[in-house]
Amino acid sequence: MIAPAPWRRRFAVPASHPSLPGHFPGRPVVPGVVLLDAVFAALAEEGHGTATQLLRAKFTAPVAPEEVVEVEFRGTAPGRVAFQCHCRGALALSGEAALGSPGA
Repeated sequence: MIAPAPWRRRFAVPASHPSLPGHFPGRPVVPGVVLLDAVFAALAEEGHGTATQLLRAKFTAPVAPEEVVEVEFRGTAPGRVAFQCHCRGALALSGEAALGSPGA
């Protein structure tokens, strides 16, 4: 498997997402696992494979519901992809994942 060329996707977590009530009252923040789920869904939708293992992740800024997150993917090696998520011009999440075959 050849590392794919860099590509970008955008997403936003709706305010109606079931994880948000109570996280946190008065100032909702999208949970990290929800951000990772959106990143992995975008990866699979692009046809580059399924994330089979999270190799590393670092959360550096909060993301509120409805905020647009731009994720940039970059193949780092065959079967691996790095990602960076930016929101409001700030890095919110970065990491790397191992990939399975598309459709796996």
